Amino acid sequence: MLYLSIAGIIIFSLVLIKAAGILAVHLKALAIKTHLGGFFISAFIIGLATSLPELFVGITSALNGVPNISLGNAIGSNIANMTLVAGGAALLAGNLKIRNHSYASDLLHAFIAGMAPLYLLMDNSLSRVDALILIALYFFYNYAILKKRNKEAHEDKSGVISTLFRRITHSNSRKDFMYIFLSIAAILFSADMIVRIGMDVAVGLNISVLLVGLFFVAIGTSLPEFVVEFQAIRKQDAPLYMGNLLGSIVANGTLIVGITALISPIHIQAFNDYLVATLAFLVIFFVFYFFIRTKEMINRFEGFVLISIYAVFVLIEFLR
Repeated sequence: MLYLSIAGIIIFSLVLIKAAGILAVHLKALAIKTHLGGFFISAFIIGLATSLPELFVGITSALNGVPNISLGNAIGSNIANMTLVAGGAALLAGNLKIRNHSYASDLLHAFIAGMAPLYLLMDNSLSRVDALILIALYFFYNYAILKKRNKEAHEDKSGVISTLFRRITHSNSRKDFMYIFLSIAAILFSADMIVRIGMDVAVGLNISVLLVGLFFVAIGTSLPEFVVEFQAIRKQDAPLYMGNLLGSIVANGTLIVGITALISPIHIQAFNDYLVATLAFLVIFFVFYFFIRTKEMINRFEGFVLISIYAVFVLIEFLR
């Protein structure tokens, strides 16, 4: 039964990948029709789209009374995003030059958002008040991106949000909306199955549900980001690469954990596992930041280093 459970996680993760891929395609098509591009599309629309598997895992885990799976999934996804996703894409697809110096400050802002749950978990719990703080932080972060986009595009006085709404309502987007809603339905069903099977895996392996979220669920739900990152490097599209990475980190650390805790407050049951994962995220972030700042690029060797760090993290967690 344990092997069947693991196989089930793999199968439904593949459904997640396909559904999230279709969703990302049609969200990007919708973004193009509204004439918004570059870092804004990647960080807000594509970043959020590829994080929807984590979001629905969070919602379904909270409704099933096991929000710790979502917490582990969010932390594990952020660790996987900066190692397996960002590093693996570089290892397989090649080098990517990142010359825009503003990405360094964007990365620091994303790091603050990604670390926000740590500050609020000092009392070993995330209350509904903490959840509202995280959700507010997500919208504040994206408001800053919208404001920056507004200055870059020289929008009219009505503002970028109202302009975006007008463009969506006047564009020929019915087909895109149809695929978006169908993809969301597939994601919701798959996420619910992953949460249910993940609970069985936790019992079968005699490990905490946090570790299940950190590894089994997190890797599966991070695969959509990997597809986007891989294509970004192949196309030498630095805004897409960085925007998707940072947008996913922010969404995982704030919106997803926040919505989960709002539905069902989170109480840490395996604080040591969470602490090790948090320290791993700190180390991985500074290594990635060092790579971006020094050579203004990510290459195959650096991708290999990031994947190696993830392997060490996995080894430490399971040997403890």
